[in-house]
Amino acid sequence: MKLSEIKSVLENLETISFELPNGELVPNHFHVTEVGQITKDFIDCGGTVRNEKVVNFQLWNANDYDHRLHPEKLLDIINLSESILGIEDLEIEVEYQGDTIQKFGLDFYRDRFFLASKQTDCLAKDKCEIPVKKQKVKLSKLNEEPCCPSNSNCC
Repeated sequence: MKLSEIKSVLENLETISFELPNGELVPNHFHVTEVGQITKDFIDCGGTVRNEKVVNFQLWNANDYDHRLHPEKLLDIINLSESILGIEDLEIEVEYQGDTIQKFGLDFYRDRFFLASKQTDCLAKDKCEIPVKKQKVKLSKLNEEPCCPSNSNCC
């Protein structure tokens, strides 16, 4: 989800809720403690220089159970961040405290935001000689015709 998309969604919400990948809800007394833009410059394992940028939200729980972040307040925080920091309309990455800081993508469906699991990956599979995953084929779906003439020794 891009920053412009969350702003559009927030304009039509009465309350904000986030659901973790395991189905649990982030407690509704969460805080958004940071909104910023993160730039990552790096070289992948194949030697290619890369640059990634994301908008970062950090969610945090405290023991102030009467706290509720309303959509208009989060919109104010986002707008202030855009004007002061020059944040671009990028994909949002959400940090949330699990056993350690966890990073999630962000989606929205019906009435809530979903924290989507993120995975690491090799960006230079062709240079690292990572084997390509073989396509699984059901033998019953193979063509009925033999792959080679019946008088050959290939089969």
